[in-house]
Amino acid sequence: MKGQNKLFIAIIVALVVGVGIGGLVHTQYPESAEPFSKNIKLLGTIFIRLVQMIIAPLVFTTLVVGIAKMSDIKMIGRVGTKAMLWFISASLISLFIGLVLVNWLEPGHVTKLPIQDAASADELLKSSKGFSLEDFVKHVIPKSLFEAFATNEVLQIVVFSIMFGVALANLGEEYAQPVVKLFDIIAHAILKMVGYIMWFAPLGVLGAIAAVVATNGFEIFKVYAVYLRDFFFALGILWLVLLLVGYLILGNRLFDLLKRIKAPLLIAFSTTSSEAVFPKLVEELERFGCNNRVVSFILPLGYSFNLDGSMMYMTFASIFIAQIYGIEMSIGQQITMLLVLMLTSKGIAGVPRASLVIIVATCSMFGIPPEGIALILPIDHFCDMGRSMTNVLGNALATSAVSKWEGELSDHGGEL
Repeated sequence: MKGQNKLFIAIIVALVVGVGIGGLVHTQYPESAEPFSKNIKLLGTIFIRLVQMIIAPLVFTTLVVGIAKMSDIKMIGRVGTKAMLWFISASLISLFIGLVLVNWLEPGHVTKLPIQDAASADELLKSSKGFSLEDFVKHVIPKSLFEAFATNEVLQIVVFSIMFGVALANLGEEYAQPVVKLFDIIAHAILKMVGYIMWFAPLGVLGAIAAVVATNGFEIFKVYAVYLRDFFFALGILWLVLLLVGYLILGNRLFDLLKRIKAPLLIAFSTTSSEAVFPKLVEELERFGCNNRVVSFILPLGYSFNLDGSMMYMTFASIFIAQIYGIEMSIGQQITMLLVLMLTSKGIAGVPRASLVIIVATCSMFGIPPEGIALILPIDHFCDMGRSMTNVLGNALATSAVSKWEGELSDHGGEL
């Protein structure tokens, strides 16, 4: 928590310094704005490349471990099936709400920014617009895992990871356990690397903001105000949908659940990490009346497969970056992006800013400049507060709903 606060402060300081430097160049030395922007933008490029470096191993290890550990579904049967149906439905609804509202509100159309490396972006756009069924199959099915790793083809890595995870789950614990444990350790090590790389974020912010302000002036700050307003409005709509579904299933007990989880919700909001409240959430759900076996099975799965706030943010942020660079995407492309995000986001842990990794990969895949992620990084902390709290709400509702369907929800709040 202290580390997150220090990083937040460092990003704010970098933002202020970047604005100051960029504003000085824009007003005092306009003739130097273009070369200055080109050079200082390299700080942002370093940060983006560091993030891209860990995309493939992070998706591979987290997804293999998640799928391999899902062998429990066969033992628990109905509970696992109902849980996965909830996770898939909630994820699709969250992604769809983000997609509809970002298209309706159009926060990225406040201003337009010039596309860096326009030639490469045009090439990517042409290749994505001419997306045939044959191209799609080639894009999804890997010819070589190593080629998929080398080119950061996330969908191909997902396909291999799912097949490998299922194979491990069916090998039997004696054979699979050492491999799963190894990948689990690697996944945790890579997530540790995410923490280290995020400390380069202030430099990336300074470079990106200074370059943007030097080129575009102070008009860019209209974007941040509109972006936050529209994102939290979209988050409010998602909360209404989740709570309405929760009320239809739990009835008046929904209000008891909200009282129970108010502390975990506030902790997630302040720390920007839904994982920070995991032990407390287990305790409160059991006190609410959920069966402890159901809680211990569904909640860990939910932390990988049911991050509703993060899912909504992925479509919202990806289309926002496309809008701000003036890239028009067809309905077909946007639906494809939604399905891609549905697959690629599974298995990513609920740690701060992990969803940014997937957004960078998706932007690259659809011809949207991944450098755009640096533009929303300065205010991502505020967005992360809202989406982390939403992730906790979604997982609490999923666990309570499945407990109710299984007849395992006590009518009274009890002891652990």
